[in-house]
Amino acid sequence: MSLDRAGFLALCAERLSQSAPGPDDPTSNPRGDHSLDPDGSAVVPPPPHRRAAVLVPVVARAGGLFLVLTQRAAHLRDHSGQIALPGGKIEPNETPHDAALREAFEEIGLAPEAVRPLGYLDPYLSGTGFLVTPVIGLVDPEAGLRPNPEEVADVFEVPLAFLMEAARYQLRSKEWQGRLRYFYALPFGERLIWGVTAGILHNLRERLAR
Repeated sequence: MSLDRAGFLALCAERLSQSAPGPDDPTSNPRGDHSLDPDGSAVVPPPPHRRAAVLVPVVARAGGLFLVLTQRAAHLRDHSGQIALPGGKIEPNETPHDAALREAFEEIGLAPEAVRPLGYLDPYLSGTGFLVTPVIGLVDPEAGLRPNPEEVADVFEVPLAFLMEAARYQLRSKEWQGRLRYFYALPFGERLIWGVTAGILHNLRERLAR
């Protein structure tokens, strides 16, 4: 699936939610890795869920559309070294939009005014009980990025066309806390995008697919 900037903006306007889920009823049946279990025996983390938001930053360059991802710093306690979208917990009185932009600025120095919000994807429920709201944003190609070494080891871009190919997503499983967990994995060169990040990107592909 190939999209130019105008086509991408049109699809986002048509197919993304333009209102964020509220704090009291973010979704009655959130999607997550538990949705991938082939026999339906996965344990769904019970509420109350911890609210979080991520920015799905897309930038239009001369060579096409690209999505910005980070590699988390190796010294972090949680998810060290993993590929991620900029984001984190939603603070009290914050909206998902505000949290996603704040975290993107803190993690990679992306100025909020350099991001044009395009809409929201379905919240994604992680196996650890975080209910993550993805905020899709178009990033100014001239925006400078300054990764925070306390949180981010690297920032890189993946062609959006690559992420829109269904065959790229592999369904894998791994034992975690005594149970077999299923998740999407997306190899990209020497990197592996997996777990919640791959699940959110797969949801984006499904939402924008023609």
